[in-house]
Amino acid sequence: MTLILKKFKNFVEFTGAVTIENVSGLGQVWLFALKFFYWIFKPPFRLRLFIEQFYFIGNKSLFIIALAGSFTGMVMAYQTYFGFKLINVDSLVGSVVAISLAKELAPVLSGLIVAGRAGAAMAAQIGTMKVTEQVDALEVMGIDSYQYLAVPRILAATLALPMLSIVFLFVGNVGSMIVGTVALLIDETIYMSKLSEFMFISDLLQGILKATVFGFIIAVIGTYFGFNVTKGAEGVGKGTNLAVVWGMISVLVIDYFLTSFLVQVL
Repeated sequence: MTLILKKFKNFVEFTGAVTIENVSGLGQVWLFALKFFYWIFKPPFRLRLFIEQFYFIGNKSLFIIALAGSFTGMVMAYQTYFGFKLINVDSLVGSVVAISLAKELAPVLSGLIVAGRAGAAMAAQIGTMKVTEQVDALEVMGIDSYQYLAVPRILAATLALPMLSIVFLFVGNVGSMIVGTVALLIDETIYMSKLSEFMFISDLLQGILKATVFGFIIAVIGTYFGFNVTKGAEGVGKGTNLAVVWGMISVLVIDYFLTSFLVQVL
């Protein structure tokens, strides 16, 4: 009996400690994010740094986004066709794939890709600057490190991810149309007419709004873990890993709440 009580006590203490640590960490991330809205309007405006980050996040991610988008669209077309064929509504394959891509798959998968690629890079770059005392050197020179390092990255990711999501959507639809009309022999005229009949502007807006929020969150998490790196190279690796894990988890969790909200508003 004593052993059971001891194990139960240890479990409660462990659960409480993990809960307090995570709630505290979440609060610190929110405070870190709120600083962006103060520094974004305060000069000097570092346009060159923004363009560098926009190029890195947007242009350097184009190939992998296009590759993922095309194969996602093609796979979706196949899976939807064989399901819809059973109830003789295979002419709706194009519109269903397009709506799925616009509302869900394009923003979420683009967010996961950018979290894995750019979010990790942000944490690694800033973390390396932190352990080599370059961040301290900026502060000594009178340059606010948050404004110099975090603001351009957060702004660039917030603007670049919706554009990458649109590219994902376009390429995915092209892949879906090729599979639908060439491989599955759906009439091209019917495919296009159903697409325009069931696809609405609100579907596109939902995806673009989601991608914008995901870009902001991914960059906030990536830069936050970069600024909080400790213990040299080992800390940089740990911070990079945490940035990727929490960036991806945040995309999936926030997607649920955004979907719940947007389906009632749009």
